[in-house]
Order: sequence, then structure tokens, then C-alpha cells
Amino acid sequence: MDLKGKKVLVAGCGRSGIGAAQLLLRMGACPVLFDENEKLDIEAVQKQGGFEKEQEVLLGRIPQACFGKLALAVLSPGIALDSPLAQRFLQAGIPVWGEVELAWHFGKGRVLAVTGTNGKTTTTTLLGKIMEAYFDSVFVVGNIGTPYTGEVHNMHKDSVTVAEISSFQLETCHAFHPVVSAVLNITPDHLNRHHTMENYVAVKESIAKNQTKGDFCVLNYDDPYTRDFGKRCSAQVIWFSSKEKPKYGYYLDDGCICQDLGQGRQALLDVGQLHLIGVHNYENVMAAIAMAAAFGVPMETVLSVVRDFRAVEHRIEYVAVKRGVVYYNDSKGTNPDAAIQAIRAMRWPTVLIGGGYDKGSTYDEWIEAFDGKVKLLVLIGQTREKIADCARKHGMGQIVFADSFGEAMDLCVKNAQPGDAVLLSPACASWGMFSDYEERGRIFKEYVNGIKE
Repeated sequence: MDLKGKKVLVAGCGRSGIGAAQLLLRMGACPVLFDENEKLDIEAVQKQGGFEKEQEVLLGRIPQACFGKLALAVLSPGIALDSPLAQRFLQAGIPVWGEVELAWHFGKGRVLAVTGTNGKTTTTTLLGKIMEAYFDSVFVVGNIGTPYTGEVHNMHKDSVTVAEISSFQLETCHAFHPVVSAVLNITPDHLNRHHTMENYVAVKESIAKNQTKGDFCVLNYDDPYTRDFGKRCSAQVIWFSSKEKPKYGYYLDDGCICQDLGQGRQALLDVGQLHLIGVHNYENVMAAIAMAAAFGVPMETVLSVVRDFRAVEHRIEYVAVKRGVVYYNDSKGTNPDAAIQAIRAMRWPTVLIGGGYDKGSTYDEWIEAFDGKVKLLVLIGQTREKIADCARKHGMGQIVFADSFGEAMDLCVKNAQPGDAVLLSPACASWGMFSDYEERGRIFKEYVNGIKE
């Protein structure tokens, strides 16, 4: 689509919206920024994006007359396709893209893309480090925090882009075509957005919808959804597994990550050499190795980076030992499945902080994963009653409520003994109490680091 001189509405004035508008301006289009929040300061939005004062910004609602002038609408990931706003565009015959699709349209070079319910950020970060060790022009973008559109102007034909792609972003992808993709796992999440598990699974699988037999898709052999998708995937499938030994892929065998690509077992490295803890992280490492190797990076380079790699911020991140208690920040554990991985990684009696915004999740499997390890469950936020009811149903009675995050931390310090762990792994989104999981994690770390010995 040639957008030069054409009017494009960019819905959402957050990071992705600002990045999309900046790219459109560079490409000669005429972006119109829009946000439903009437309280935003237009001048602040213009300043944030480095726009001229003439840059059009609409707040609250879009005048009907504007629809007839639009060639395209670019939606923030936070705006669902079935929302009234998106439906107005579609009913008016206006194409609807997301920021990822826009960046793909103008970007250059080759793309590797990672999705999945959990593990995306760790896998994407590690894969990006591997690429940076071997290629000169590498960009790590997407749901990881750096808008894809913000890097397009720096790309050239030899560039390599590693993209973390969420289900929200995949909804508005059409031509997006990574040469190597990965679906790490699929467990219930964001069902308040996607409504059914079938819809959610279909969106996750769509990361590979434009791939061909010349491309690669890395899939989790242990996950029933991705294992089924492997039968239908149009790309060459490479498996990874922590439980079994797939005929073509990577697997965990007696504490060793192994490779079998049709030529027999080859041991690559012992998990004791990693700085990451937990089987889920070994799965993330296998996925990153599989993607990098499929892309042509020598295994010697891959393993060298893997051995040096440390946990990403807010994902089972070691913070400190205070008064004999070890503190871990897993603020990115925003759904039960992610939180299950975190509690499984704990090797100590654990005081656990849970609760937050309700995304429609159920918590039975998370509570069952406590397996006697959680000595006290400190609950906060909108879901605290729901989680407490579930925990009691499973025989977990050591539960306290906190009305603020500070009170929750005070309770943790009071109840944790030397030899225990305190884990922030809420199994819920942060909205309502925090702007995002990063702010929640930062506040946790600040509190921990302020504990007097």
C-alpha cells in the first residue's frame, strides 16, 4: 500500500502509537493521532513524539467526516478488533493494521518472531543477544518494549529483526512474514479479550500463517495446542521438549540440552552451566537455540551467548538476600501458567505475593503447584477474594489480605524467616494498582533493597 500523501489515523497515543505516527511521517503519509482519553494534553503528546504543533491530534471521538478521508487505520495493541472503534473503521471499508504490520510493510531485512503465552521476553532477549553476537545490524523490538516502527528507519537489507509478538499484536497482522517463528506454549490468558480458547489459539498460530516450506517454525512438543498445530503448520517444524525426545529438534535429557536433527543425539550443554533456574527457562533456552541455529548462526556462537545469559528483569529475577531471606521479582508472571513456573523454580519455603487485575483466569492449577512450598499467601488487588476462595478449596489456609502493596511487603518481611524466599509472582495483571508490571516490579525491588539488615 502506497501511503505517500494519504491520511492515516493512528489510534492510541502510547509508545506504539507515537512510533507508528513517526514512521508514517517519515514515509510521507499524513498521520492523525487519536485517543479516546479526553483528558490527555495535546501539546504533551506532540512534544513526546517530537511532532510539529501542526500535527493533528484528536481526543475523545472521531468526527464522522474524518472517516471518508482515511486510507488506513493503525490500532494500538490495546484496541480489540471487535471494539466499537475498530468496527467503525471496518464497516467504513478502511483497512485496519497494527503497529507490527505497519513496521513490516516498511521494514527491511529478515525477521525472527516469538509468541506464546509465557516465556516470550526471555526467549526474545536471549535470541537477540545471540543475533547481536553474529550479525552487525540487529534490532530487538515488539512487545518487549521497543516499538518496531521506531527502528524501521535504521534497517537495511542485511538487518536482522527479532520481534516479540503478543496475541493483541497478531490480531492486526496480515502480510507479516517472519523467516523463523516460534510458538512457545499456549495456556489460557486474555480470555476477556479473545473470548474463547479457540480464538486465542488461532491468533497465536497466525504468527506462521504467511510462512512457507522455506521457513521454520519452532514449537513446543509438550504443549497439546502447539503439538497439534505442528501437523498443520506450513513451515518446517522444529520441536523442543523438556519431557520427551522428539524425532527432529531439541530436548532435555538428564540435565543436558540435546539436539537431534535427524543425525542422532548430540549433547550441547549441561543446564548447570546456565544462570537461569527452572525447567520453563530451559525450554526458553532450547527455543532460542533452535531459532538461531535454523537461521544459520554457528552453534559455537549460540552456546557461548547462552552460557553468559542472565534472567531478564521482572522474570524470576534475583533481587537480594536480606536477613537470611532471598527475594525474587517475578512481576512479569501476569497469568497463572507463568506463576506456576516461578513457584516451581523456588527451592525454599516461600512467602508468595499474588493477586491483581482480573483477566478472567482460573487459579486451580496455580494453587495445586504450591505443593506445600508456600508457607503464606499474601493477596492484593481485585482478584484477592477469588484467589483466596480457590486456595481454601485446595486446602490452603495460610492466607492474608493486604490493602496496599506496601502493606503486603510489610507482611512478607514480618513472616519470612532465614532460609525462606519471598516471591512476587502475582498470576494477574498489574492494572488498577500499577501502570504496568514493570512499575510493580520496580517498587518491589526498591522496597527489598531498602530493608535494613
